[in-house]
Amino acid sequence: MRLDQVQVELRPRSPWEAMELGIALVRRHARAIWLPWAAITLPLFVVLNALAWTLDLVPLAALAMWWLKPVFDRVPLYVLSRAVFGQAPAVRETLAAQRRWGWRPMAAYLTWRRLGPARALYLPVDLLEGGAGGGARRQVIGGSARGMAILLTLACANFEAVLVFGMYASVVLFVPVEFLSESARALWTLAFEAPPRWAQLAGNALVWVASSAIEPFYVGAGFGMYLNRRTQIEGWDIELAFRRLRTRIAGLSTALLVGAMLCLPMPPAAAADDPPRKAATPAPSTLPRVFGDLEDARAFKAATEAAYRDPLLSPERKVTRWVSRDPRKPRQDSEVPVWLQRVGDAIAALGEYGLWFLFGGLALLLAWTRKTWWPWMRDLTAAPAPAPTALRLEPHADAEPLPADPAAAARALWSAGRRRRALALLYRASVAAMAARIDAVLVPGATEAECLRAARGMADADDRDAFAQVVRVWQYAAYAERLPDDAGFDALASRLAARFAWGTPA
Repeated sequence: MRLDQVQVELRPRSPWEAMELGIALVRRHARAIWLPWAAITLPLFVVLNALAWTLDLVPLAALAMWWLKPVFDRVPLYVLSRAVFGQAPAVRETLAAQRRWGWRPMAAYLTWRRLGPARALYLPVDLLEGGAGGGARRQVIGGSARGMAILLTLACANFEAVLVFGMYASVVLFVPVEFLSESARALWTLAFEAPPRWAQLAGNALVWVASSAIEPFYVGAGFGMYLNRRTQIEGWDIELAFRRLRTRIAGLSTALLVGAMLCLPMPPAAAADDPPRKAATPAPSTLPRVFGDLEDARAFKAATEAAYRDPLLSPERKVTRWVSRDPRKPRQDSEVPVWLQRVGDAIAALGEYGLWFLFGGLALLLAWTRKTWWPWMRDLTAAPAPAPTALRLEPHADAEPLPADPAAAARALWSAGRRRRALALLYRASVAAMAARIDAVLVPGATEAECLRAARGMADADDRDAFAQVVRVWQYAAYAERLPDDAGFDALASRLAARFAWGTPA
């Protein structure tokens, strides 16, 4: 791992910033990640689903793809680990590396560690460090970031579920409004109650698409937290700063050495008649050359003590706590006999646990006799009935026989201000006329969608259009409180009277 070739800024970050760093790396190297991901997972998806199709066990293919996620996670982790400390590998290089790289830890990640909630954080430890240190190393890397790794797993699982159910729900967007309720029930039956094999295969494909979209980001966020933890523990940012400083100093060392040699004075040549020199005296201390003349040693000592009192060198904190004015002396063990202490402990335990047993027995007794006391308690605590409000009641429209001329009767109700009742009469008379024309029997309480499907049996297209119009007008009035204007109602009544021969003598 060459820190001098790192492509990102290494500094201590919060867990959220570290996850954002990993996600940004995935976006930057998207092509190098998703192409080998699809090249590995898509053929395996096809093989597993084909085998499950022949065995009529299609849902097991989705379970197998989900269980093999740690194997697939090696692809984005391989790309990101190379891209951070150099250049992103090519697609062919990534595919070739999957045959031999990172298989040793997979035995654990496909068995007892498969359901580990912090897999994204621990997977780089085992794959990039070779599992050195084992559980102790994972515990050190996890540290305070383990909780955020668990939260990351939960969030990504929810994102995948949202994508899957969103793709299911998008089918309903293409269904007309009048068929929405029936289509929703059919979709529920098709997807969850009794799905055929092709629907199960489509569900497996949706799960694979959602997993392929989210899983690389999950691995990238865990890799970002792994880099952040190593930066915090091993001081990578400090090491990089010292390496840059050493590089700058090394570049100037030669020039400084030459300059220092040129600045040194040359010693004079000794004459032949010069007297012999005395032995050299020891060099004075370098302390005055660094700090100057220490004329005031007391001030220098005070400055040194002030430096050592710096909170960065000797951190201290002030703690305030409440203390009793008259502290009691600790009880001596010799004051109470040992057997008496044991008797007291037994009585205390019996009182504590016996109370819980009593509460548990009382709860069981109440549950056993609930048929006796619950009706009495329910009648005793029944809330007073609210005061009845004045309601305008009308006889149900289905209880009245149809008039001989429904269009004229509906116009009379419309003129009297009972417009919803007039539309109900037109709708009911149209349903009866449609059923009589196709010689069909509708079940009691048939919905508008069922009536529309039955109306397809009418031979005349104008009759079908007129019936669809009255159904649509009635739905707007019944469910959206949208009533037609006078001209629209009169035109609708005239059209229905003409199509169904209302008011014409038999």
